[in-house]
Amino acid sequence: MVGLGPLGWAAGLAYGFATWAFLGYGVQRHRIASLGPADRVTLARGLLVGAVTALVADRAGQDVPVALVVALAAVALSLDWVDGQVARRTGTSTALGARFDMEVDAFLILVLSAYVAVHTGPWVLAIGLMRYAFVAASWKFRWLNAPLPASYARKVVAAVQGIVLVVAASGLLPFAGVLVGLALVSLVWSFGRDVLWLWHNGAAVVGESRHV
Repeated sequence: MVGLGPLGWAAGLAYGFATWAFLGYGVQRHRIASLGPADRVTLARGLLVGAVTALVADRAGQDVPVALVVALAAVALSLDWVDGQVARRTGTSTALGARFDMEVDAFLILVLSAYVAVHTGPWVLAIGLMRYAFVAASWKFRWLNAPLPASYARKVVAAVQGIVLVVAASGLLPFAGVLVGLALVSLVWSFGRDVLWLWHNGAAVVGESRHV
C-alpha cells in the first residue's frame, strides 16, 4: 500500500505470511486440492483485513485515515454474509472454510478493538482478546474444545461486535463508548453461557475430567 511506513509494511507482510501458512497447513491437513468459491471470498475478506491491519499498525492509532479504515472494515464485514451464502448455495462448505472464516473475523475484531481502544480506553481490547483467551484456555482444559450446539444468539452477538466497533472507529457517534461497552457486556454473556454449557457437558464429550 502506497504511503505505508516500515511498521505498516511489517504488520501487513506478517499478516500475509500467517494467512499463507494457515491456508497451506489447512489444505494439506484436510487434503483439499484447491480453495472453493466461498473460500476465495473469505480470502478476499482476509486481504481487506490485512490492509486494515497495516493501516492501523502504521500509525499506531494516530492520524489513521479513518474513512479508509472504516470503509475497508465495513466491506470485510459485509462479505462475511456473502461467503456463507456462497458456501451454502454451491454446496462447498468445509471445515477448513469455516475455520478460515472464523479466524478472519476474529482478527478483524482484534484489530478494530485495538484501534478503538486508543481513543476509548484499553478495556476495549477485551472484545478482541476474549476469543484468543478462550482458545488459550482450551489448551489447558480440553473440555473447552467440545463442540457447542448451534446458537443464533451467539451469531448475533458476534456480528454486533464488528458493527459496533466500525461505528465507534468512524467517530460519527458522540457516545460510541457506551455502545462498545454494551457490546462487550453481550460478548461476556455469550462466552459465559458457552463456558457454563461446556463445564456441564464438555468433559463427557471429549472423555476428560474437567478438573484436569
